[in-house]
Amino acid sequence: MNTLDAIHARRAIKHYDPTHKLTEEEIRQLLLATMQAPTAFNIQHWRFVVVSDPEVRKQIRAAAWDQAQVTDASLLVVLCADLNAWKNDPARYWKEAPQPVQDFLVPAIGGYYQGREQVQRDECMRSCGLAGMTLMLAAKAMGYDSCPMDGFDFDAVGKIIQLPENHLISFMIAVGKGTQPAWPKPGQLSYEEVVIQNTF
Repeated sequence: MNTLDAIHARRAIKHYDPTHKLTEEEIRQLLLATMQAPTAFNIQHWRFVVVSDPEVRKQIRAAAWDQAQVTDASLLVVLCADLNAWKNDPARYWKEAPQPVQDFLVPAIGGYYQGREQVQRDECMRSCGLAGMTLMLAAKAMGYDSCPMDGFDFDAVGKIIQLPENHLISFMIAVGKGTQPAWPKPGQLSYEEVVIQNTF
């Protein structure tokens, strides 16, 4: 599917065929595409928890106000991020770059993030947002529907997936074969209201 077509066709779908399964190859293809999303300093701090165990899915559904897509969609991905990725052997993020680039960028990572906890957290959220949009557009291009979700108890889901210390959850995405079309778009703002030229 053309990228612009995928952008306009993608909608948050709530109802899925619970009998449909993505193949392991499709899941791998989808997540490899998602991993092409950009991250600051190339630190790739997102971690994608693919929840395939039906019992774990039921527990997450209970923590997500009983939203059916949690268990009915073919795939449930919890988008997490490692807050400490910036200091976990940062040289590996640039190991294939020319040496002058490595010499400049690797030390800059620590200089940017050290002691800046809010920046570390904000960067995780930005990166997961970019990855999540990449995932949803890739899913649409592959013929699947998706639904981004933040309507759940983050602490409860963190316990269910055994979220490591110094990680956070950004949001979840359900992916599968939709069984009902989305409502018409309920109220898009005008171009003129959203697009500001130069200054407010």
